[in-house]
Amino acid sequence: MLRSILLIALAAFLPVVCPAADRPNIVWIIGEDMGPELGSYGDAQAITPAMDRLAKEGTRYTHCFTHAPVCAPSRHGLITGQYPIKTGAMHMRSILKNPPETFTKLLRDAGYHVAWPGKTDFNFKNPKDFRDSTENWWKKDQPLPQPFFAYANFTQSHESQVRNDGDKYAANTARLTPAQRHDPTKMLVPPFYPDASEVREEIARYYDLVTSVDYDMGDVLAWLDKQGLAENTVVICTGDHGRGMARYKRWCYDTGTHVPLIVRWPGHVKAGAVSDELVGFVDFPATAVSLAGREVPASFDGQVFLGAKKAAPRQYAYSARDYMDETFDRIRSVRDARFRYIRNYAPELPYAQVIAYMEIGKTMQVWRQWNTAGKLNDVQKLFFAPHKPAEELYDSEADPYEIHNLAADPQHAAKLAELRTACDAWVAKTHDQAATPVEKLIADGVIEPRDAKYEERRQKGAEAIK
Repeated sequence: MLRSILLIALAAFLPVVCPAADRPNIVWIIGEDMGPELGSYGDAQAITPAMDRLAKEGTRYTHCFTHAPVCAPSRHGLITGQYPIKTGAMHMRSILKNPPETFTKLLRDAGYHVAWPGKTDFNFKNPKDFRDSTENWWKKDQPLPQPFFAYANFTQSHESQVRNDGDKYAANTARLTPAQRHDPTKMLVPPFYPDASEVREEIARYYDLVTSVDYDMGDVLAWLDKQGLAENTVVICTGDHGRGMARYKRWCYDTGTHVPLIVRWPGHVKAGAVSDELVGFVDFPATAVSLAGREVPASFDGQVFLGAKKAAPRQYAYSARDYMDETFDRIRSVRDARFRYIRNYAPELPYAQVIAYMEIGKTMQVWRQWNTAGKLNDVQKLFFAPHKPAEELYDSEADPYEIHNLAADPQHAAKLAELRTACDAWVAKTHDQAATPVEKLIADGVIEPRDAKYEERRQKGAEAIK
């Protein structure tokens, strides 16, 4: 009798885990700096047969958004399930000293094998318990232990390759056929860019590199087929933020935060379907934990968007921009199904602040040159305004590049007030750590600089603003 009582008491404290047979394998595939420029999303310039095939076999989501338009804070939310502005990991190129537990640790505790090769970059040092293996699992002629969570991150579409740093472009695009290479003269140039040859060349390279990512994603799908795992595996395909070009990456517009999301789960997700449900990146970890048969921790900021415990669709998706390397800014944004609200906490600063890493790109260079020469039209000049408005509001459906600010339009006053209130609530709920100066976060031991060189550049940038 005493033994039975002890066993019952012990069971009350153990996590409830579904039998292995009831839990799917989970695969995340990410293309770095890759927005929704895919054939299945209606982009006529895209050559992405593998991802288009995935969309036919699964559901394509039209409204998926990251919470940060740059890699490390974006990945922080993906691995922790929490907003970086809540944990203190919002500044690009800082290290959070006491990070929260990773969702992959919870999966491991539930009996999942976690394969996470390649890039981490979470804005904190990798904990020892967040993964089981680091091999490129899709290149091995053997299955993973089941159930498994497997991650694949493809880097060739990164900003550094769009601008061809280190002449790696040729190697990264070696699999492309001549017909798959994009002609710069035929590229669609966004209206905020100057129509210059340098811009067209970088856009063409970006599309070539997305095709290269598509080849690798095809390898992952082929591996799942070969191992006989496709039927019991949830495949999630996305990018970590928008393309690695100026006013895309680093900016809380759709260009920087809108990403593809394609989900294939045979028998559970409708094939060939399109969903306009809002999905945020912090929903990914919550969903993975739920599919693994665990309760989603109360500390998680996301909600479940797949499976038996799917939550009601979210009303808003949130995003934030803070320090970008050495350059300070603070921006918060709320996106609903149609409109985007942006709050600029430092409106006295221009959009076009100098960020050393971004300035390497030829697009940014020629954009500045044309501005200095007075060659830009009114839309192209907006990025070089001496100050930002305190608030921005865009009808993202009618104005997909989010150029026409409606914040002062009386016809949109109610929507402005609604999204302003939503932004206030998000900032308050997360106890937004960016309200604390970075110097105090460092002094209090919350974060530390990535390295001394970075901190020197950051301090110089802070002095320049003063």
